[in-house]
Amino acid sequence: PVLWSSLLLSEKVYPHLREIEEAANNRLELMMPELMKSAGVTEELKAKDQMLWIQLMNNLRQAAEETVLAEVVYS
Repeated sequence: PVLWSSLLLSEKVYPHLREIEEAANNRLELMMPELMKSAGVTEELKAKDQMLWIQLMNNLRQAAEETVLAEVVYS
């Protein structure tokens, strides 16, 4: 609570939070193509079976978000 109040009063918390958000989004954007490639999620699969593609994409995004939270936000 003391650290939070100090950062908030010194107006350093918002730039810090913005920096963390940008880092997390950048990491997520880098991870998704790699995960898609390793899982075989392609545009061809999207054209053949959209529901499977959506299911795989949701699973990959969830896994990537968990990893990003652990690496960037909680560390």
